Amino acid sequence: MRVIDIHNHVTPRRFVETIQRGDTWHTLGADIGELHIPAFSVPPETRIAQMDAIGVDVHVLTVNTDFFRYDLDAPLARTIADECNDELLGMMRAYPDRFSGLASVPLQDVPTAIDVMAHAVTELGFKGITIGDHVEGLTLDDPRFHPFWQAVEELGAVVFFHQCSATVVASRTRRYGLPNVIGNLADRTITFATLVYGGIMDRYPDLKLCLGHAGGYAAFGAARMDKGWHAGAMDNMPEFDDGRAFLEHAPSEYLSRFWYDSCTYTEQHLRFLLDVVGSDRVVLGTDYPAPMMETDPVRWIEDMDGLTAGEKEGILSTNPARLLGL
Repeated sequence: MRVIDIHNHVTPRRFVETIQRGDTWHTLGADIGELHIPAFSVPPETRIAQMDAIGVDVHVLTVNTDFFRYDLDAPLARTIADECNDELLGMMRAYPDRFSGLASVPLQDVPTAIDVMAHAVTELGFKGITIGDHVEGLTLDDPRFHPFWQAVEELGAVVFFHQCSATVVASRTRRYGLPNVIGNLADRTITFATLVYGGIMDRYPDLKLCLGHAGGYAAFGAARMDKGWHAGAMDNMPEFDDGRAFLEHAPSEYLSRFWYDSCTYTEQHLRFLLDVVGSDRVVLGTDYPAPMMETDPVRWIEDMDGLTAGEKEGILSTNPARLLGL
């Protein structure tokens, strides 16, 4: 069984080396890239040794999301994306049996994002892309992104969602780590809901979308979304009216159209996710090497009494292989 981890991160060595010289890298400084955690930028050989220690065979590489840079002008953001993708590509080509990859794109400029994605998937061998939940507050159901989603579908590219800027919680509080521990999950839930309610999943039915951090609260909150969707058909319920504008089916019926990583931290939560979204839609994701990572993910899953052998093999190997075409 080949164990495949779809959720892990890389801070480019070229960025780190530039910062260590005291310079900025394409206007970016030492406040990004999580430089206080050296494992983000260790040499590939060190990363592979750490993978071996926990029984992971393949990392599907994604760049540290500080480098998405949807806040910059599109040409500069493209330069950063191209350089980050080139860094991942070097790792993929040096160790093709251990690394695959998801490219990053300058999503604030849709034509440029499509161009970068198409080049990465059709010419460089990336399996898809990783993107944030929004572009400077604009959710991805907005009509300006329709050409992007059409291109994603036509390319057959996998899209992995991960927060990349201040989460929705940060405007309320920045204490206790809540912008991370709650905010990351809240942002992912908003992504699920807006893509479903906004009709993206119906307009582009062949999308292959994977929600990091187990989809946030989407699996738990879908029943309440259904309740609101039904309320939209009732008289005198204006706050729910547009919840049915693009959506003929209840939101919960779309749960099994997405993929989810396994980063749930307890067997009880993972069991719930499998039961709600389908055991064939969950893939291994560790969040390596972030502080919230699953530290011993393979043993953790293999030791679970409440999962069948088939479910364990699906999460660790066959599901991600099927999603990514590995």
